[in-house]
This record gives sequence, C-alpha cells and structure tokens, in this order.
Amino acid sequence: MDLLIKGSTELNKMFAALQNTAAGLRRDFGEIEDLQQSLKSARDFVAKAAARIEESILSDLQLVRPSAGLLTPDVSKHGDGRDEFVLALSGAANFVRGNSHFAISLALRTNGETKIALVYSPIEEKLYYAENGTGAYVFSAYHSEKIRVSNLKTDEDLTIGYNTNGIRPIIAGTARETGCPALDLAWVAAGKMDAFISDPLDYAEIAAGELLVREAGGSFSMDTGDVVATNGKVEL
Repeated sequence: MDLLIKGSTELNKMFAALQNTAAGLRRDFGEIEDLQQSLKSARDFVAKAAARIEESILSDLQLVRPSAGLLTPDVSKHGDGRDEFVLALSGAANFVRGNSHFAISLALRTNGETKIALVYSPIEEKLYYAENGTGAYVFSAYHSEKIRVSNLKTDEDLTIGYNTNGIRPIIAGTARETGCPALDLAWVAAGKMDAFISDPLDYAEIAAGELLVREAGGSFSMDTGDVVATNGKVEL
C-alpha cells in the first residue's frame, strides 16, 4: 500500500481505518446541531455514533492483525492474548453539544506494551501519532512534523490541562478544561500544554496519549489512579 504518513505499514493501515471511520463521524457531526434542543436525543445519537465507530473500524483493523483483541470503554473482546487494539471516542460530551473538540484514540498493544498510538481529530483532520522508539509526530495537510514536549517550568509560564472535580494545588499560570483527554495528552506531547492532570480515566481513552507523551520526551504516570502527564520539567 502507499504510505500516507511516516512510519510502518501497520501504522498507515490503522490511519486508513481511522480516516474511513472519521468520514462517517463528520457526517454525524453535521447532523448533531439539529438535535441541540433535546440533549437526550443528542446523547442517544452520539452513543449510537460511538457504537458505529467501533463496528466500522473493527472490520478494517481485522485486516491489520486478524487475531488481535479489542478494548473499548464498552467492549472487551479477547483475541490471541498477544495483540490488542484499544479504541475510544474522547470528548463525547463535546460532540453532544456540537463542539468539534473531540477525537478518536486508537492504540495497538502487544504483550501489554503500546507499540502504535494515534489520536485523530476528525473535524480538524489532524493526526498525532507515535510508534514505540521512533518519536512522536503530527500530521495534517499531507505533512508530518516531529513533535516534542515544551521546555517551560516556571509556574507563571505554564498551561496545564485539567479533567477533575477534585481540589488540586493551585499552580500559577493558565488552567484549561477542554473535555477531551486524548487531545489534552496529544497537546502535552506537542508542547501546546505543559502538563495534564485528571481523575482516573478509562484506559481506552488514554492508551494512545500515554505513548505520545513518552515518545515526545515527557513523563506519564497513573501511580495513584489519577493521570498525570508533564513535559518532564513541571513538578506537580
């Protein structure tokens, strides 16, 4: 197959699967504005759209590794016990309100280790991706560029993403709550944010983001259940 982005054939096949699925998702997003007068109808619509994502992309991913399992926030399908695709729609609540800040997070794990990670914004048509040991990249407008975490560490210079209802230590700088953890992690990897803190999240939503942050030179932990990703210089 013709390679679309810098990386392995498997990475490109996974991106092609994302693109096929994203085309339908963009159509769904165009219809969601008509449902804004009823949040229940909008939520039901988005739930069905998320289910269609899983069904649509699974058929394409089976061509990449036919015997792989599948993990989503709603589905756990055992495969050969070696390979597993991890998939989630991140930022679904934004989608419900006609907000374009959402993404599809997709990772391939082998023997418990994430090997390939993709976070794709279907409306912006921007892809953040990484392969284990090769660095992290952003792709848009047919161009790939390597990304790195920021070098900032002074409190007042920081931009920190939050996804939490709890009380956190007050850090000088700018706080952001975007509602899309997968993109928040991608932004830490790309230096658009300096850190991200979240209450415990479904691993399907952050598996790809974890590898992105690490491959971009940052740090990632879930030691206490909470998710903490930084540029490696911020102390939280």
